[in-house]
Amino acid sequence: WSDYKLRWDPAEFDNVTSIRVPSEMIWIPDIVLYNNGEFAVTHMTKAHLFWDGRVQWVPPAIYKSSCSIDVTFFPFDQQNCKMKFGSWTYDKAKIDLENMDHHVDLKDYWESGEWAIINAIGTYNSKKYDCCSEIYPDITFCFVIRRLPLFYTINLIVPCLLISCLTVLVFYLPSDCGEKITLCISVLLSLTVFLLLITEIIPSTSLVIPLIGEYLLFTMIFVTLSIIITVFVLNVH
Repeated sequence: WSDYKLRWDPAEFDNVTSIRVPSEMIWIPDIVLYNNGEFAVTHMTKAHLFWDGRVQWVPPAIYKSSCSIDVTFFPFDQQNCKMKFGSWTYDKAKIDLENMDHHVDLKDYWESGEWAIINAIGTYNSKKYDCCSEIYPDITFCFVIRRLPLFYTINLIVPCLLISCLTVLVFYLPSDCGEKITLCISVLLSLTVFLLLITEIIPSTSLVIPLIGEYLLFTMIFVTLSIIITVFVLNVH
């Protein structure tokens, strides 16, 4: 941005065309993340001042943003998250934002072992809120991220399928075998452990039920019925 109060003539100051000063000593825009999970995230680094009044301030910051997610197809889910940046007190007449590039620069992005960024774009918006009569601009970045399912497939889905298949073996055991109930209860306890593990991994939400959770519940009901049938068969035998 430009601040006319910070101009000077380089000829009067040994041809100094730029300086760096603490950002606390000059005016800086109050650009914040609207859907921020935390607030004290920006490091107050020095600002770069030029002789013609231009000010360049690039503070490093770590933002934790809130995002509504849909875990229906966990762990093969894809999420759409938004980060909305704008001034908290200045309207469009005083501060206007400019989106330099529609796509987010991912050159310095470190790949995650759990998520992959499919798309990341930024859009400029102007909105009038109910509290105020002025129009406030903002730049909203939309991230489309996809979960990498390999870890959960090997450590969660495949063991669940194998344990579920053991339930069928109960009906192949001889009627006089005393291990029929033991096998059913062992399978039921194993599925319960996996269900508790899923509840710890997946964020708490009552909007949707993940398909893998429905599968485990259905399998637990099936195992419970097999226990009841096995007890009846043993009593009859």
